[in-house]
Amino acid sequence: MTAVSQPEALAQAYAGITDVVAPLDDAGLQRPTRCRGWLVADLLFHVLCDAQRALVALASPADGPADCDDVSYWRAFTAPADGTGTGRRAARDEAGSGGRHASWVRRSAAAFERPSGVVRVWADTAPAAVRAAAAADPAGFVTTQGHVLRVPDLLATLTTEAVVHHLDLIVDLPDAPPPAALPVRVAVASLCGLLSDDAVRPVGWDDRDFLLKAAGRVPLTDRDRWELGEAAGWFPLIG
Repeated sequence: MTAVSQPEALAQAYAGITDVVAPLDDAGLQRPTRCRGWLVADLLFHVLCDAQRALVALASPADGPADCDDVSYWRAFTAPADGTGTGRRAARDEAGSGGRHASWVRRSAAAFERPSGVVRVWADTAPAAVRAAAAADPAGFVTTQGHVLRVPDLLATLTTEAVVHHLDLIVDLPDAPPPAALPVRVAVASLCGLLSDDAVRPVGWDDRDFLLKAAGRVPLTDRDRWELGEAAGWFPLIG
């Protein structure tokens, strides 16, 4: 992939989510998402936690070397069928693994007086995370979720999660804007890195198809499996 500005990719990814949720009223924020059991406000709270984690990580410099990059970071993630696992390392999740995290998110989002309260906190936090990303030393290292990463690799993981969850958010919002091209390119590159060099993406897949199938949001068809061959057994690449 041609070198990209990882802070700019994250900025566009977070701005894209804001563009989805900012126009919604409380009823719109209670529409379903691709993440089983989560409404839009619930999923937004989940991504809000990731923006908060970004702020902590970017204020937590570490000595190198890195122990993973933007691709290998994802290899230890489980792939639960409900789609709530993306971006949450089960063994280190601050709210517990799997279903416990999903329940915690629902309770936390419901604690706001109105669903729009989550949007207000997101609107303050996401830009702060973007500013911290832009100010971070691109040659530096940070620690997050028990790992040490280069700053650009951390930003790529945050962008990838934001793009996948953007697609989750808009499943029942047909008029909502899709993710921007730059963050999509970052997410596709990261997830393609989880495939072997000889794996060939089916010709009929666009980037959206690849991301939804790589993240387990959409199942592989028989034709997909035929075209992927042995690589079909690796899907979903993340959960």
